[in-house]
Amino acid sequence: MPRAIRISLFSILALLLSSCALSPLAVPVALSGGTAGIDYTFTNIAYKTISRPEKAVEEALYRALRKMDIKVTKREASDGKVDIDGETPKLDIYISLENITPTVTKISVDAVHALIFKDKSTAAEIIVQTEKALR
Repeated sequence: MPRAIRISLFSILALLLSSCALSPLAVPVALSGGTAGIDYTFTNIAYKTISRPEKAVEEALYRALRKMDIKVTKREASDGKVDIDGETPKLDIYISLENITPTVTKISVDAVHALIFKDKSTAAEIIVQTEKALR
């Protein structure tokens, strides 16, 4: 078989395989639209920076928690930071709002089941619902 044909076949095969190899990535990327922009720490705590003042984010957070039937059990405020604890029958929720600038707030959410298991999807949904409540 001539060299040019072998190179052409190899190139076509490589393109077909690379396309197939990437197709499993398309579904998770398409499904992650609602949580776009939410990052996670090494310990799976969800966080996002929002361009709104801390007070507005906190008010929206309380609306989101009520909507999700998450009971607030504690609130502590200190220098530019608010810590809010909540619970559901299955999860303990730890939320932190940090004042980055007067108009920028970082929200971090840690949803824990049985002391060690993290629920990333619930943590992300709290952030998504908080953002929706800001609109």
